[in-house]
Amino acid sequence: MRREIHKWWSPNLNKDMEVVVYGHYGFALLMFPTAAADYLEYERFHLIEAIRPMIEGGKCKAYSINSINMESWLNDHMHPRDKALRHQQYNEYITQEVVPFIHTDCQGRVSIMTTGASLGALHCANTFFRRPDLFDGTIAMSGSYDIKSYSKGYYDDNCYFNSPVDYLPNWHDDNIVGQLRTDKKIIIASGQGSYEDPGASVQLSEILHQRDIPHQLDLWGHDMGHDWPTWRQMLPYFLDSRF
Repeated sequence: MRREIHKWWSPNLNKDMEVVVYGHYGFALLMFPTAAADYLEYERFHLIEAIRPMIEGGKCKAYSINSINMESWLNDHMHPRDKALRHQQYNEYITQEVVPFIHTDCQGRVSIMTTGASLGALHCANTFFRRPDLFDGTIAMSGSYDIKSYSKGYYDDNCYFNSPVDYLPNWHDDNIVGQLRTDKKIIIASGQGSYEDPGASVQLSEILHQRDIPHQLDLWGHDMGHDWPTWRQMLPYFLDSRF
């Protein structure tokens, strides 16, 4: 299996950012780390190994990127206004730098799906919902989709437009909503075991239903906790059975 690490100076983030690429062919799977983790997290916790058959079979190429959560939502020493501003820079890094890198690596425009677990689920879903012109779907696992728990009571436009449960009910951009209603793959998944919050996935699903946005809500059993064994089962299952 091809494994390459790429790094460049991000003008949007003003720092070096790494991406690790796995595979040669297939649609692009853009992976967002959990919490404060880095671009190699999915490899360390054997999720890449769990999806190896799909990568080696040419179904997908995986692109695992760095987070900056400790410079934004998880940094309690920052004012929430600055957290939101920093995250907006991360959004621009994704759309202006990572997406073109994927197209270059694939030698042309390809379908890009986003995925992530825990805080990575919020980021992968938010990235997709904001830019369905660039992304073709999302597999969000064990997420909460309300940024207000990280903004500590502060709220502005940058918070609002990064909180799917807030902006999705009120999207007035017919172009964006129309694209979300087209042939996109939207999977919202959660376990129901320890430390999971299936209600957050149900809440997002209800909002999508209200906006007539096709999607799949997949709640797993009460034995499936908020941890790597759950995600190592979920992601290969979805890649194998839904794509």
